[in-house]
Amino acid sequence: MSPSGHAAHFTFLHAADLHLDSPLRGLSKYPGAPAEQLREATRDAFVKLVDLAITREVAFVVIAGDLFDGDWSDYNSGLWFNKRLRELGKSGIPVLIIRGNHDAENRVTKGLPLPDTVTMFSAKKPETVRLEDLNVAVHGMSFENASVVENLALDYPDPVEDAINIGVLHTSLQGYNGHEPYAPCTLSDLHSKGYDYWALGHVHQRQIVSDDPWVVFPGNLQGRHARELGPKGATLVTVENGRVLSAEHLNCDVARWERVDVQLDGIDDE
Repeated sequence: MSPSGHAAHFTFLHAADLHLDSPLRGLSKYPGAPAEQLREATRDAFVKLVDLAITREVAFVVIAGDLFDGDWSDYNSGLWFNKRLRELGKSGIPVLIIRGNHDAENRVTKGLPLPDTVTMFSAKKPETVRLEDLNVAVHGMSFENASVVENLALDYPDPVEDAINIGVLHTSLQGYNGHEPYAPCTLSDLHSKGYDYWALGHVHQRQIVSDDPWVVFPGNLQGRHARELGPKGATLVTVENGRVLSAEHLNCDVARWERVDVQLDGIDDE
């Protein structure tokens, strides 16, 4: 440990909006498109996330909502997910999860006991989980229902003194095109909490909103349609001597949407 009581150096992974078992939309309309091969794309992207966490030897994983796209059609989804979580647990990697609008507490009605290494934050009020060996405090709250319009950030706990404080929140902030205004808040609301890092979810385009302190949307793990362009994945956060140094994008997608301009001069038919 460093003199301040912090672990000298560690990394963690911040992911959000996995939308497990959500199919890639629109591909079946196009002859020859690999729709069948890509049905498992969201699961395969999560497998890549798990593999990255293990190979990079991260200290923990944070998932900021919309882990699932909605209620499971059967228990296979939960069984498959639990198996991946156990792989992380065997490598000594805890996972901390909040629910978002798609997998809110009242939407995902089926459930399985989670492994001991996994924390699902309460939907009743914000709570704090301590990772004592790292001197880290993680603060979070799940969505109780799919349409949370209150500013949840205002009720998040005060930072734990002399610890690294991480807030996990599913939010639209002050609004983004194409995203419902759930758990709206301002950047000033987040800054006022005095946390070192805000792990956000809900907005599917990766954005570093602020780096003092860090406020990050990692984007979704796998683009699901032609409006979700470019590389998709998670954010690898590096902490050293009690300070967040960097937030690096890591690709997890197994298929990628791009917009390509094609010159059609002199072309008469499709």
